Amino acid sequence: MRQIFLAALVALLTAPFALAQSAGYRIQPGDQLAITVLEDDTLNRQVLVLPDGRISVPLAGTVRASGQSVESVEKVIADRLASNFAVRPSVFVSVVSVDETAGTFPIFVLGEVPNSGAVEVEPGTTLLQAIALAGGPGRFAATKRIQLRRTDPATGQERMFLFNFKAVERGGAIQSMITLREGDVIIVPERRLFE
Repeated sequence: MRQIFLAALVALLTAPFALAQSAGYRIQPGDQLAITVLEDDTLNRQVLVLPDGRISVPLAGTVRASGQSVESVEKVIADRLASNFAVRPSVFVSVVSVDETAGTFPIFVLGEVPNSGAVEVEPGTTLLQAIALAGGPGRFAATKRIQLRRTDPATGQERMFLFNFKAVERGGAIQSMITLREGDVIIVPERRLFE
């Protein structure tokens, strides 16, 4: 039993790296890359893909890595280093770690939910899905008046949207389902005495 648990744990921990080494993986900002040049070990290093998608390699300069495959980054580095060697150098690039939060953004869920606080969600996540991620409404939640508070980054003005979870729970149509944006705050208030 212990061996099965350990094997599952190892598979879970190495899954992002296996994905990153597959042919279809595209390098993303936040990924950590290992660069190896067989002909000159002083050029070997680990680099972080910066938010602008670039990496810096001695003698090769700045290289755009984001959105590229490992093989294409190897080729660009080898091409740029070629003038510094008698023969074209052998360059190997591997993904050491991937930024697993890339493509996600934080929202906040407060009030009568089991797991309040910051929640990382993917683009396209709806209000209903975010409530589910927070564990659903708690026992004493006022499910008819759940609030979504959104601040407009340009003007700084806050807008409030009301959501009736109770109606959806009873089979009502989900009309105007709101897709979440970065920084949205969902408040699940506590039920009043005769509510």
